[in-house]
Amino acid sequence: MSKKNRKQLGKERQELVFPIPESLINLPGSYPNFIADLKSRVAKERLKTIVSANVSMLLLYWDIGNSILKQQKNEGWGAKVIDRMSYDLKQEFPAMKGFSPRNLKYMRKFAETWQDFEFVQRTVAQIPWRSNIVLMDKLKDPKIRLWYAHKTIELGFGKDMLVFQIESQLHLREGKATTNFKQALPPIQSDLAQQVIKDPYIFDFVGNDAHLRELEFEKKLLTHIQKFLLELGQGFAFVGRQVHLELGSKDFYIDLLFYHLKLRCYVVVELKTGEFKPGYISKLNMYINVVNDVLKHKTDKKTIGLLLVKNKDKLVVEYSLTGFKNPIGVSNRESEIVKSLPTEFKNNLPTIEEIEAQLNNENNG
Repeated sequence: MSKKNRKQLGKERQELVFPIPESLINLPGSYPNFIADLKSRVAKERLKTIVSANVSMLLLYWDIGNSILKQQKNEGWGAKVIDRMSYDLKQEFPAMKGFSPRNLKYMRKFAETWQDFEFVQRTVAQIPWRSNIVLMDKLKDPKIRLWYAHKTIELGFGKDMLVFQIESQLHLREGKATTNFKQALPPIQSDLAQQVIKDPYIFDFVGNDAHLRELEFEKKLLTHIQKFLLELGQGFAFVGRQVHLELGSKDFYIDLLFYHLKLRCYVVVELKTGEFKPGYISKLNMYINVVNDVLKHKTDKKTIGLLLVKNKDKLVVEYSLTGFKNPIGVSNRESEIVKSLPTEFKNNLPTIEEIEAQLNNENNG
């Protein structure tokens, strides 16, 4: 390297600015012992993390967060201490990730959110850290947050699916369909079946279906069969579409047929792109009767019918279901992502009619 190049390199190095951690002189007197003890605990947990990565890591995060909370409460530590902690932990454990100031603050929030350590061990430590951050960031109500924590474990939600279910308010949809399950099923199965059926179902991955016919809508759902099954819920196994039934001299076709592994029964699904009509119930009831007679095994439970409509009047549906002995549920379905947006955004978005009118004007201009 020439003398000129070395001189230039030296000049560039002088211009580099590195973040300087808070001096120990400016930190509380108890900090050195605290960080030494923390380093010792982190070191001990490293081996456990290898054996049981997620659980051990989250218990460690809770322990760190709880320690920070105690020091802040007892000695009034401020945010600058967390910045210094981040530096010291990174220096001691350079191969370990997760000791950024932001993540340390999440650890503190984690311990503050879930204060019962035994509960953390049993429940939220089973949930990935990124999903725990979603639970903390998106849910302020402790009861609703707990509900989603249990659902995440029960249904195996990943981070993205958890975000979607929170934004689409699964806790308000699950078990809300209008059904006759209490009259048509034994109590235990009735309660379970009611929880399986949601209202509404969110099919945002299909796009705007305002101009789709039932068959086109069905095909779009099956194009995204994995997402469709996830939205239906855990336990649904796909059997077939447009299942042919020959009755007398006429042919009929079941839109979608599923088998529910937990309920141990067939589920007949009918799709309607318009408003609910009482006549839909009679046709669905006929399909259920045929499935019970032809496909149902003697060990299977009673077949359930699910009618998905664009919109419905609950009172009309309740009267329409009266007198039917087969278990039938009726739910709304949503297939426009705008439906799950906050109200303040929805009100400012143009309708489909307004967009079409604008396009027509431009084409005619």
